[in-house]
Amino acid sequence: MAEEPRIHSWPCCYYLDSSRQWIPGKLSLTPVSLRFTADGSGELLVDSRLSGIAAIRKESSLLLFRALTVLERGAKHWFGSVRPSRNAAFTVLEHFWRQQLLPAGSGAGAGAGKGRELVGMLAGSQRSLEATAQALHSQGEQFDGILRGLHKIEGDMDVADRLLTELESPSWWPFSGKLWKTAPEAKPKEASPKETPAPEEGQEILLRIPVILTGGGDRGAAKAAALTVLPSGLEIRDGNSQLLHRFASRDVDDIRVHTPYELSVRQRFIGKPDHSCRLLAARMPEAIPVLAARFPGKLQFLEDALGFAGAAKSPQGDLGASLWQA
Repeated sequence: MAEEPRIHSWPCCYYLDSSRQWIPGKLSLTPVSLRFTADGSGELLVDSRLSGIAAIRKESSLLLFRALTVLERGAKHWFGSVRPSRNAAFTVLEHFWRQQLLPAGSGAGAGAGKGRELVGMLAGSQRSLEATAQALHSQGEQFDGILRGLHKIEGDMDVADRLLTELESPSWWPFSGKLWKTAPEAKPKEASPKETPAPEEGQEILLRIPVILTGGGDRGAAKAAALTVLPSGLEIRDGNSQLLHRFASRDVDDIRVHTPYELSVRQRFIGKPDHSCRLLAARMPEAIPVLAARFPGKLQFLEDALGFAGAAKSPQGDLGASLWQA
């Protein structure tokens, strides 16, 4: 039986309760499970299905601080000294664990069904909050425009008041003209704030999925974000819907598919470093066919991605199968 392909792996230590010692090895994430393999012997000490995990947390103990714990039915697994970063490993594991609860018919029990229901409620609440935040932002811009108009009206009224006062002054008053000429004629105009380019209203959203924005290499940086595919290009926003990166269609030079769950988008520059974003997502197999149709000729499948796709047996394995065969 072929071994399940690995999405990501981290060197770490696992606390073996039977011998009360920390075992060095490697924590590996596959499309449907989480595994720990001991160094040297290669013994598989942990093999947990993602659908059966109850919680993934960052904790600390008296023996080892900055640990990562995985709670499943009747068992709690402790992982310490996670390299290169415990926070990055937690972000990736939590993302794939939550996405595993969302698809219906994945074979999970009643507990997983409740989990899917709760996660669906949370996703709906997040969408409502995003819509509310956008509406409040639009109303704030309207209030700013009203205030600028009131300031302009106030300035015009001051100028008109001075002119009327000067006209109403007696002709024999010697300082009627000199007094008003020395005074400032109008309040200085406020500098209008720079208008930030906003996405076109009514623009169709081709696809939007949650992703993990990684730093690439071994730096271990990972940040939860969302990828939006638009007719005009790509947008990457953080958890607060703040724009992190925007790639116009003409700015995307190539999209490299490292695995069916990870790709990088690059924009080339002359005389300075290229701008690149590396994205990891459980729903990336859904996005790859859309990106292939949206950016024809710019999608590059690396050797690891082709080898990975042949062995993938995940619920998302059938998505984009024609692309891997091609």
